[in-house]
Amino acid sequence: MKPKNIELIHRSFEIQAPNFNSASMNFSGKDYLNDTISSVQPKESDIMLEIAAGTCACGRAFAPYLQTVICLDTTTAMLQIGKQAAQDSRLDNMVFVKGNAEELPFLDNSFDILFSRLAFHHFTDIESIFREMVRVLKPGGKFVLIDMEAAEETLRKSEDEIETLRDPSHVKNLSRNEMLELFSGCNLSVTKCEVTEMPTYLNNWLELTKTPDNIRQLIYERLTADIKGQEKTGFYPYQTDRGVCFNQKWVLIVGIKPT
Repeated sequence: MKPKNIELIHRSFEIQAPNFNSASMNFSGKDYLNDTISSVQPKESDIMLEIAAGTCACGRAFAPYLQTVICLDTTTAMLQIGKQAAQDSRLDNMVFVKGNAEELPFLDNSFDILFSRLAFHHFTDIESIFREMVRVLKPGGKFVLIDMEAAEETLRKSEDEIETLRDPSHVKNLSRNEMLELFSGCNLSVTKCEVTEMPTYLNNWLELTKTPDNIRQLIYERLTADIKGQEKTGFYPYQTDRGVCFNQKWVLIVGIKPT
């Protein structure tokens, strides 16, 4: 079963693929990746599935500590970059699979670690996708979810509107409670829940998606108006020497599947 917004996802991430690993973005920041590995505490015998892996930055970071890492993504261009980067780093315990999170091509109870980073805000049916991910996780296995936390309730509509202007494949950001409810709904025991603020420069953010100039200008005007105390956007932007900046709140949740 393909997601309803599959064409938008393919179009967006084919554009983002060449620069997705850029140092100007947070996706492959070593400090955050190292902290994530410490939070998950993988074992050498573990097999991990990274879903919506993109260029597999997380899978490549985890690979030296695991038996096998399988990276699944629906966009071929992203997987190709991840595969080449793995080959360049001589990571020979990685497997790359094209597929959709809605219908995973794996047997029940197959993986010790299930990993998903910055993907759920692109999903149109989060509950069924979460259950599908839990299905392939072994009893006692770890489910690791990282995604952006939604703005406060009164500003969520504005925040998602701007996100979608920039990237039409965006659906909605989840609140921290909504993420935790996914875990409790599948009886997963949460062992860790923490939030990290990730500074993001507006120009870099818009350049990654090659946002058209007229939309860039609209987003810039809305965020600068917010800085001046006018209509709030949910981004809480601020001015720096390098231009407009805002902090994304990345929520990291680790849950254990019941045995």
